[in-house]
Amino acid sequence: MFRYTRRIFSVALIMCLMLVLLPTVDASELIIFHTNDMHARVYPTDDGGETIGLAWFAAAVKKTKEKNPMTLWLDAGDTFHGMPGINVSRGMNMVELANAAGIEVSVPGNHDFNYTAARLVELTKAFKGIELSANIVYRKNNKLVFKPYKIFKMKDGTKVGVFGLSTPECAYKTSPSNVTTVNFLNPVDQARLMISQLSPKVDVLICDMHMGLDKSSEFTSDRIAKEAPGIDLIIDGHSHTALFDGLWIGDTMIVQTGWHGYRLGQVKISLEDHKITGMKAQLLDADEVKKIAKTPDAAIENMLKEIESKNAKFLGEVVAHTDRRLSGERLIVRRGECELGNMAADALRWKTGADIAMVNGGMLRTDLPAGDVTRGDILDIFPFGNTIKIGEASGKVLREILEHGVSAYPNSFGGFLDVSGVTFSFDPKAPVGSKVKSVTVNGEPLSDSKTYTIATTDFQFSGGDGYSMMTGLKIVGQSNTTEEIVIEYLNKVGMPDIEVGRIKILGAASVPQALTDNTDATEEKQAA
Repeated sequence: MFRYTRRIFSVALIMCLMLVLLPTVDASELIIFHTNDMHARVYPTDDGGETIGLAWFAAAVKKTKEKNPMTLWLDAGDTFHGMPGINVSRGMNMVELANAAGIEVSVPGNHDFNYTAARLVELTKAFKGIELSANIVYRKNNKLVFKPYKIFKMKDGTKVGVFGLSTPECAYKTSPSNVTTVNFLNPVDQARLMISQLSPKVDVLICDMHMGLDKSSEFTSDRIAKEAPGIDLIIDGHSHTALFDGLWIGDTMIVQTGWHGYRLGQVKISLEDHKITGMKAQLLDADEVKKIAKTPDAAIENMLKEIESKNAKFLGEVVAHTDRRLSGERLIVRRGECELGNMAADALRWKTGADIAMVNGGMLRTDLPAGDVTRGDILDIFPFGNTIKIGEASGKVLREILEHGVSAYPNSFGGFLDVSGVTFSFDPKAPVGSKVKSVTVNGEPLSDSKTYTIATTDFQFSGGDGYSMMTGLKIVGQSNTTEEIVIEYLNKVGMPDIEVGRIKILGAASVPQALTDNTDATEEKQAA
C-alpha cells in the first residue's frame, strides 16, 4: 500500500514539474476608446440631446481604466472648433476639457485649423495628451509641425505604437488663409514610412487619422489600409461614418463613430504574449455609456458650468448694429422668402465667392433686432454651429434642389430656401417635381449642363431636410460657421438689397397667413 501511494506521489510530482517547465501563455486585453468629429459638442443637450456628453464619456473611460489599466482614449480630430462655448476661447476651453477628460491622443482635423495653424499649435502645446500628425510640415523648412508618433508601454509590457495622419483636404476644407504656413504630405507615403519605422519596435500598431471614407476624396482610410499594409487598427474621422462593427481591409480594422459625440467607440484587442489574437469593435450608445460610467464626471460638469458663466459676458458683447428688425418668426421663414434669410444667404455668397448661396428656413430661429446686436442675439438666430461648405452642382441638380425647397409649399417646411445669386419662379399648383419654372443665375438663364458652385451649411450637404441630391456633391471648399460669417458681413457690408422678390410665386400675391404647420422633424437636427 505504501509503495503504491509512493508511486502515485512520484507521478504527480513529475506532472507538476512538467507543468512548471511548460511555457506559460501571458493573455491580456487592450481597450481602445475612440471619438471623432465632436466639433466641440460637449453638453448632453447639444444637437437636441443626441450628443451623449463629454462628462459621460470621461466617466466611462475612467471607470474602465480603473478595472483595466491597459486602456487608451484616441480622438480622430475636428475637436477644437464648432460650438459657441468653445469658439469663444478659440479652442482653449475644449483643450482644458480634453485634459480633464483624459484624452491621450488627438490628430488635427480640417476644422481644427479654423482658428489658423498657428493657433492650433498653441492649443496643442496646452494639451496634456499628444497631438500627432506625420504628414503636416511647415512650408518654410519642410519640418514636421507635430510629433509623428508615440509609443505607449502598457502594464503587461505590450508596446502600442500610435501615429497620426491628417487629410490633405485640410488645405481647402478650412479657409485657405488659415493654412498658409503649412503643407500636407501624401498620407500613403507617410503611412509607409511610419510602418517601416514602428513595426520593429511595437506589438500593436495604430494609426489615428482624420481621413474618412468619402468616395469623392483622393485619400481615404481604406485606400491607406490597402496601399500601406501593416497597420493593425485605424481610428478614423472626417467622413462622419458610423462603422458599428468596424471595417476590415485585409488585416487592418478601420473604426469610426459617426460625429458629434452621438456614440463612443470601443475596440477590444485580445493579446497573448504581446501578440494580437483577436479584435472586436463596437459603438456604444448613450445607455451603454451610462451603464459603464454610472454617473457623469463631476470635474467635467463643473468645468462646463464655469464655461457657461464666463461666456455670459461674451454673449452680451455688441458685435454689430442694424437699422432694421428682421423677422425670424417660424411660420414666415418656413413658408416663404424672408429678408432675414436673404441677408444670411447674401453673407454666405459674399464670404465664399460661390455662384449661389442658400439658407434653409429651419436654421433661422428668432428675430434679428434693430439697433445694437449682441453675439448672443446672433447665436439665438443661428444656434447650431453649422459650418459653411462650397459644393459643385450641375444646373440639373440645382433645379432639383430648388424643387425640393418648394415641394411642401404652402405648408411649413424647414427646408424652404432663401437664396442669393439665383432667382426663380414656381407654380404651387403644379405637381411636386415640376413646380419650378424660370430660373436665372446671376442674371443668366440656368443651364442644365453647366457647373455651379453652391454655398450652404454642412447640414444640407449631409442630406438634412431631405436634400438627398446634395449628399454626393463634390465639396471644393469650406469656410467658417454661419454666425461668424453673418457677424463679419453685418459689420463690413450691412444689409443692402435684402427685400423679397428673388422667388416669385405664380398665381399668388402672398403667402397665406393661416396654414397647417407640418414641420419636418429633421429641421430640428441642424448639424455642423
